[in-house]
Amino acid sequence: MNAPLPAAPAPGDSGPPPNPLAPLQRRIQVLLDKSTPHVVYRWIGLAALLLLYGVRVYFLQGFYIVTYALAIYILNLLLGFLSPQVNPELEGPTLPSKADEEFRPFVRRLPEFKFWWSSAKAVMLGFGATFFPMFDVPVFWPILVFYWFILFFVTMKRQIMHMIKYRYVPFSFGKKSYSGKNSGGKAAAKSNK
Repeated sequence: MNAPLPAAPAPGDSGPPPNPLAPLQRRIQVLLDKSTPHVVYRWIGLAALLLLYGVRVYFLQGFYIVTYALAIYILNLLLGFLSPQVNPELEGPTLPSKADEEFRPFVRRLPEFKFWWSSAKAVMLGFGATFFPMFDVPVFWPILVFYWFILFFVTMKRQIMHMIKYRYVPFSFGKKSYSGKNSGGKAAAKSNK
């Protein structure tokens, strides 16, 4: 037996309604794509946005819970940025531990661009929250600052100990870089002729 064919759409029904935000989403995506190679400028922009947020919170003398939540979220993103994609404790070491082992590059759990974009969105969301008085919960802010610094130092100590134990460095500055064409390769190519 043949399965029945789906009913044809009504003459006025052309499927789901068009998304009115689609042109704006495309423009934002184009700007994000163009900003990808400009790492330094993106981070300077984020620092300026954070400074603007800090000035707003300072002059309002409030929104400490929003600021605390923002700081915890960015700390969580930083941990993902510093962590390898594959956890060596669970799946075995992926980085070479001896000179004769195969080299495997460090791959982050959270890529740099996603770290930047998630941080920027969070700061913009926090900035927007400062316009709504319902988010201004009265708290004793020195306790939050103290607790955040304790959390930061404990978390970073654990992360640094993990980096030392499994011998990986999540940054590329200071590492050797090799050019594709060197004099040794030319000499080897000539000797093969």
